Amino acid sequence: MRQMEFKMERQNLLEVGETLPVTESKLPNSYYYTLGNAFAMSANYSTLERLQSREGKVVDIKETPKGFFVTVEFDE
Repeated sequence: MRQMEFKMERQNLLEVGETLPVTESKLPNSYYYTLGNAFAMSANYSTLERLQSREGKVVDIKETPKGFFVTVEFDE
C-alpha cells in the first residue's frame, strides 16, 4: 500500500472511505496528481516516485491552519 497526501481548499468535499479516480499531469521535470473532479491536488513528484494506480481510497482528512489535507491509499 502507498499513501499520498493531497491539499484540499474547502471542507466537506470528500468523506473517509470514498474511492476516487486520480488524474496525472506532467510538468517539465515532475508529475502532480488531481483527486476526483479537482477536489484536491498533490505535491510534485519525480519520475521515480510516479504513481501507477489510477484510483485511491480516502483514509484520513485533517484540518490545519494551512488548509485541509487528504490522505489517500493506493494499491501499490
